[in-house]
Amino acid sequence: MAALLEVIQHFDESGTEIVHREPPSGSADIKLGAQLIVQDNQWAVFYRDGRALDTFTSGRHTLTTLNLPVLGKLVGLPFGGKSPFQAQVYFISRQTFTEMKWGTKEPITFRDSELTMVRLRAFGRFSMRVADPQIFLQQLVGTKGRYSTDAIEDFLRDVCVARLNDLLGETLKTILDLPRYYDELAGGLKGRVADDFGKYGLELVDFLIGAITPPEEVQKMIDERAGMGAIGDMQRYMAFKAARGIEAAANNPGEAGNAAGLGLGAGIGMMMPGMIAGAMNAGRGPAGGPPAAGAAGGGPAPSGVPGAGSTPCPRCQSPVPAGMKFCGNCGAPAAAASVCPKCQSTVAPGMKFCGNCGQSLAAASAATCPKCNSPVPPGAKFCGTCGQGLA
Repeated sequence: MAALLEVIQHFDESGTEIVHREPPSGSADIKLGAQLIVQDNQWAVFYRDGRALDTFTSGRHTLTTLNLPVLGKLVGLPFGGKSPFQAQVYFISRQTFTEMKWGTKEPITFRDSELTMVRLRAFGRFSMRVADPQIFLQQLVGTKGRYSTDAIEDFLRDVCVARLNDLLGETLKTILDLPRYYDELAGGLKGRVADDFGKYGLELVDFLIGAITPPEEVQKMIDERAGMGAIGDMQRYMAFKAARGIEAAANNPGEAGNAAGLGLGAGIGMMMPGMIAGAMNAGRGPAGGPPAAGAAGGGPAPSGVPGAGSTPCPRCQSPVPAGMKFCGNCGAPAAAASVCPKCQSTVAPGMKFCGNCGQSLAAASAATCPKCNSPVPPGAKFCGTCGQGLA
């Protein structure tokens, strides 16, 4: 006959054991009056004939018919109340198990509002503990003599990942907003899995998200997009890079430097037209007109050099904008444009030949108004500047 158990207790040296049965091999002879010692971080559930008779908390307990009233009916008193009986004790840990990890086995497909469809991987940690020892024994442990976190970690991880998929789809619009939603996602997930854990007698204490990341190629695209935003004005950036390249080539003499300079010169030559056009556009004033007075690199136009759409003053040669009748500099009447006598094309003042048909304008340009001395087109009856009759 097996030895009688008089002191029943258990210590877990691994720190990962959730349930331990005493004795490990099954039922053993336990006599009334045996001492059951339960630690502060344990429960002890007393089983006989496949039924849980009672659950003991921390402390020293003497097994008698007073704390096991059902046991008295089952055993009887044929030996003065001290007869042995077959039973077993399950010690259930009450501690919080923190070294539990979760992660996605396969990438999660996520519809992103900015990046369209992306596949995400996620990982982190969670902690749990037993909330109801008898439900935990009935639902998960069964008749096993030992049950550790390794036996349940995979199952709990799958539960967490499944609920996280739903939560991401309902909460998040784009993965670019992920950093500010980590706490909200963790809190929301904790609430969603409460019922899933509760039906097994467990409680999710903490859920921590380590990272939710897209594939490496998508991360590179995000980095490139961020780099483009940091550059800002691409034209200025390219001009800056070209200037730095010229400086580097100048500081690198020799054949290698010459080869580098040749390639750099070819690249700069291709870039120059665009850079010059940009500089010219930057120098223009509003509505494409001449630059404002006092602007960098600009000033009044040299005397005798008319701007676009202007004619020179016949007296001081200052540019007179088209449509103006008098010079803004000296007040003299502006020279009127003449008409080619052959093709009737408009000819700028001072031209000796028609730019359209090549007709000589020497005779045509000889006619002038007797009052204001403005050139008068051949055949005109009145001066176009002052209205003087030309009979």
